[in-house]
Amino acid sequence: MLFWALAGTTFTFLMTALGAATVFFFRREITPAIQRLFLGFAAGVMIAASVWSLLIPAIEEAEESGVPGYLPATGGFILGVAFLLLLDKALPHLHHDDPRVPKAKRSKRTALLMIAMTLHNIPEGMAVGLAFARAAQNEGGVLWLSAAGALALGIGIQNFPEGAAISLPLRQEGNSRSRAFLEGCLSGSVEPIFGVLAAIVAGSVAPLMPWFLSFAAGAMMVVVVEELIPEARLDQSAHAGTLSVMFGFLLMMVLDVALG
Repeated sequence: MLFWALAGTTFTFLMTALGAATVFFFRREITPAIQRLFLGFAAGVMIAASVWSLLIPAIEEAEESGVPGYLPATGGFILGVAFLLLLDKALPHLHHDDPRVPKAKRSKRTALLMIAMTLHNIPEGMAVGLAFARAAQNEGGVLWLSAAGALALGIGIQNFPEGAAISLPLRQEGNSRSRAFLEGCLSGSVEPIFGVLAAIVAGSVAPLMPWFLSFAAGAMMVVVVEELIPEARLDQSAHAGTLSVMFGFLLMMVLDVALG
């Protein structure tokens, strides 16, 4: 059971790393217009992931256990929003256009992005770990194992654009390609850790999964609304930022629905 949980979540982590590696394809300095496209793309990916990867599964899992789906979805979402807003208060409010602010410290937005995406990857890793734990606990394990493998494959493919959505904004903040890649990978490294932990304590963790999922959704939406979309729409005379949000949203929606 633990071997398969580790194998499944390692695959999802590697797909995040593969997405983060897209940062190496951009050899030149990223222009402000391209920066806005990347931020809009990240926003669209995160909105779709919040709905189809987090909130809808939270509602469905709660209803399967006999709990009204809106209760953990609403409660967890509010807790996630509150957590990120408090974290936002704790981070320094730096103005990216202020030349007096050292370039290395202009990172509040990307710090919040990293935290939100990492929180999002925790319940995904737990979901894969729990799927393999159920496969080991049920008779007819081949069918359950196939279902767990399909879940890991679906989440892994979804993780590719998510990895890019982290590393590309990190690069446009002035980080080196290697650092942007490594930090993008770090956001996905929690999946094998929490996947194996969830498989070990499957019975006690499963009832809390709807709360974990909706908590991550709330955290992600704060970053989207407060940080990513405003930055992507700085150039009000053009629609590129808006279109990049829509593209990221549609891409993630199609992946979630097709592979869910």
